[in-house]
Amino acid sequence: MKKKAKRLFIVIVLGFLGLFCFRLVYGYVAVSDTVESGIHSYAEANESEFSRKNYASEKLKVEKPADNQSYQVDQKYEKVASMLSQSQSFDTEEKQLREATAKYNALIQYEQRSGLPGNRRLNLAIGVPPDRFDAFVAEAKEIGKLLSIRIDKTDKTNEYKDLKAKRISLEKAREALIALKSKGGRIDESINLESKILEIETEVQSLGVRLGEYDQENEFCTVRVGLQEQTAGRVQISLIHRVKVALEWTVKYYLMVLAILLAAGLITLITVNLLEKLKWLPPAIANSMQKD
Repeated sequence: MKKKAKRLFIVIVLGFLGLFCFRLVYGYVAVSDTVESGIHSYAEANESEFSRKNYASEKLKVEKPADNQSYQVDQKYEKVASMLSQSQSFDTEEKQLREATAKYNALIQYEQRSGLPGNRRLNLAIGVPPDRFDAFVAEAKEIGKLLSIRIDKTDKTNEYKDLKAKRISLEKAREALIALKSKGGRIDESINLESKILEIETEVQSLGVRLGEYDQENEFCTVRVGLQEQTAGRVQISLIHRVKVALEWTVKYYLMVLAILLAAGLITLITVNLLEKLKWLPPAIANSMQKD
């Protein structure tokens, strides 16, 4: 009996120490993750607010396997770099970012500022000429402490061709309706015809605006920069504080686990005794319980 009690005590102590070590390690990991994930979620939330799309084009050389001849394809694409950085010299590094924007003839298309000194945030969406995109990204990476960066390039050639084809189709439909209008007819028919022409004209203008985004004169690639002020030593937490928090958490939840296990054990014991009295317990299990 003493050996069983001793083993049970050792198991309880080891379980407590294991849970305590887990919470202590988690504290170290969670603090650094919280800082980065907080900035990341902040930047992502503001990405959705920036609805403008920038497109660029380049000539691609494509070879046909059949006759080994090559031809050029005018590719339309969208290229976006998203980077998140911490800053311990917020004013200086914001100035560096704006100077880099001017240096590469880029254009700030979206800007959002928030927070108070010590915890300020700046989100910029910058349109950069395609031929200067890589150089700008390389320089922007050196501003502040880079936490993460992602560059996405999406082909938009088919989408551009579809828009052009749709506009041509609508323009032909509009011309046909205008020709039909000149033939005259009843007043209600003329009104319906005019309404249809106006509807098509609106669609043509909308497509014209979307196609204008692909115009080579307006070509840009997008760089989204999230810069958050991070005061030096802000996330430094003493070992004593970490141990205290881990100990409080472990005591609270370990006692809860022990209480649940104790309650489950009592319920099991009561159930077994009840089944034994009612002669519902198999003899082999009953004998084993009596020996224990």
